[in-house]
Amino acid sequence: MLVFTRSIMSLQITGVNDVLEALKNGTDIELVLVDRDEDCSEIRDLCEKRCVRVVEGSSTDLWRMSANGQQKALALVGRQPEGTLEEVFSREGAIWLFDGVEYAPNLGFGIRTAEVSGATAVIINVTKTHEERRTVRRASMRAVRFIPVVYATTEEILAACNRRIVVAEDVGEIAPWDTDLTGDIMLVVGGENAGVSKEILSAADDIVRLPMPGFVPSYNLQVAVSALAIERLRQLD
Repeated sequence: MLVFTRSIMSLQITGVNDVLEALKNGTDIELVLVDRDEDCSEIRDLCEKRCVRVVEGSSTDLWRMSANGQQKALALVGRQPEGTLEEVFSREGAIWLFDGVEYAPNLGFGIRTAEVSGATAVIINVTKTHEERRTVRRASMRAVRFIPVVYATTEEILAACNRRIVVAEDVGEIAPWDTDLTGDIMLVVGGENAGVSKEILSAADDIVRLPMPGFVPSYNLQVAVSALAIERLRQLD
């Protein structure tokens, strides 16, 4: 069983009283999620005074997202939920690139996993229509509200990248736990069919490969994202 200590900082403040206290104490809060059916007027007023964005959700939304049971209010700390390509690369932490990933459920799952594991941002280098982006948002369980999701070309991404690039691909010769996944890093997983592009592979500092002793030639993309995200958290702990 994996056990993480409290040394990994939570990005969430839970509960009306704790959120109110944080707002009054000047804690750097990026966003507050409130139950649309509950009276959270005091929180709303304080957020308005401090220019903190308020997002409404259902009681089910808050229950699903709370790290501490059913709550009427949650606050996001330690991560800005929006940003341009240049802005997200100016921030510390892990950035995920889903290189050539087309399938909306995979993109949505990846965004959700990136968010819950404390990543700084997600970058997608495939063109999506407005309707397709809505599908991705729904597939992410609306985690896009709490983490920047940036669409850019491969050329733009490589030009802006200012950190180590670690790619998960079959051509890798080391396991994720045998390389350093801490610090400022861009983690890359490839598309469902083509895998990681030659341009990204050429720019990679490390290429890791998940052990696959079975007959089927590869894991589902979602497994690769989860494995790298959890291994990074283990190394940070």
